[in-house]
Amino acid sequence: MTRAIAATLAAALLALAGCASRGPVDPDAPRDVHQTLAPHALHEDCMKLAPGDRLDYRFTSTAPMSFNVHYHAGNAVVMPIAREAVTADSGIFQPVLAEDYCLMWEAGTAPTALDYRVAVRRRAP
Repeated sequence: MTRAIAATLAAALLALAGCASRGPVDPDAPRDVHQTLAPHALHEDCMKLAPGDRLDYRFTSTAPMSFNVHYHAGNAVVMPIAREAVTADSGIFQPVLAEDYCLMWEAGTAPTALDYRVAVRRRAP
């Protein structure tokens, strides 16, 4: 094994070890995200929600875009929330069905900077 390959492998193992030493990520922790989307690109953020849960969301973008909250039911896509050509929105979504829900943004004809925050509040036991 050459020294260059050995050094590359050592660096990769150190990087992996650093990742493994972190604690588990809480999927319900509030997330603040900054994403740049190319023209007509999509971005999704998905999570499991059940009746009694609450999804708090808000976003802003630098250009108009489409936004929805959706889930898949067989071959159908069900959108309890859908907005067209918006640069900001916020709300509280409370599901009536247990599903894997996705927030989805689609950029228009221009590159778009998207900033959003999502927080899941689980139903109290």
